[in-house]
Amino acid sequence: MSIKLLVGLGNPGSEYEATRHNAGFWLLEQQAAQMRATLRNERDFRGRLARAGDVWLLTPTTFMNHSGQSVAAVARFYKIAPEEILVAHDELDLAPGVAKLKRGGGHAGHNGLRDIAAQLGTPDFWRLRIGIGHPRDRNSDQEVVDYVLHTPRRDEQTLIDEAIERARVVLADTFSGSMEAAMMKLHTK
Repeated sequence: MSIKLLVGLGNPGSEYEATRHNAGFWLLEQQAAQMRATLRNERDFRGRLARAGDVWLLTPTTFMNHSGQSVAAVARFYKIAPEEILVAHDELDLAPGVAKLKRGGGHAGHNGLRDIAAQLGTPDFWRLRIGIGHPRDRNSDQEVVDYVLHTPRRDEQTLIDEAIERARVVLADTFSGSMEAAMMKLHTK
C-alpha cells in the first residue's frame, strides 16, 4: 500500500515557526518545494493542501491538539485509508539527527498524534518521527511544553535539518509503497 497523504505537523503562526514542535511543517514545506507543489489554504479542510502527482500534501492550520480534524477531513473527502497516511512530526524520544519510520503505535503524549488517532478512529497510520531530543526533566509537563515550543540550539537545528533531509530522500519509496525499503534506508547508518 502506498502513501497517498503526507502530513506535516506543527503550530500555525510566526511565533511558532522556528520551534521544535514544527519539525513536521519543516519537512513538508521542503518536500512541497521540491515537488513544485503550492500549499493553498483550504478552509473546509482546516489546512494548507497541495497535490503532487498521486500524493496530497497537508499542513493543518489548526493548533497541534486539533490536527486530526484537518487530517480526517482530507482523508474522508479523498477516500484515503489510515494506512495510506504518513504523518511527519517531532519526536521527544529520539535524539536530534535521528529520523524513524513506523506504522501505528501509541501517541507517547504527542497531542497531534493523539487527535489524529481519535479523529481517524485508529492509530494505524504511518509516522515519520523526527528526533528533537528531550528536556532534562521529562516528567515535568511544563518543562516538556517549554522545550517543544522553543527554538533548538544551533547544533541541534543542524542535526534536525540533516535528519529531515535523510527522511525526505526515502519519501519516494513511501509514495510507491516500498515501506520496507524506506525503513531500511532511513534506519541504516
